[in-house]
Amino acid sequence: MADFKIKPLGDRVIVKAKEAEETTKGGIILPDTAKEKPIEGTIVAVGAGKVTEEGKLVTMSVKVGDVVLYGKYSGTEIKIDGEEYLIMRESDVYGIVK
Repeated sequence: MADFKIKPLGDRVIVKAKEAEETTKGGIILPDTAKEKPIEGTIVAVGAGKVTEEGKLVTMSVKVGDVVLYGKYSGTEIKIDGEEYLIMRESDVYGIVK
C-alpha cells in the first residue's frame, strides 16, 4: 500500500491485524468476548527508521507486505476509513513470518 493515508514517523509501523478465530478446532463458535486478541498481522505502512543520538538513520527491518508477530497488547488501535489497524514501534514486532 504505497498510498496509505497515514505515514508513520520514525521507527513506527502500521499493522492490519489478522482476524480473530471465529470457531475452535472442534467447531464451537466463539462469542466476541471469548476470542483471543490476534498476535499476527500484515505491515501496511512503515516509517523511515530510527535516528540515533549521533544523528544516523537506522533503516527498518520490516517492509510493507511483511506478515509479522507482535505482542498481544502491543500498539495503539486506530481506525482509518472504518478499518481497524495498530500503530506500534518496530521493537514491538517480534519477528517476520516466512
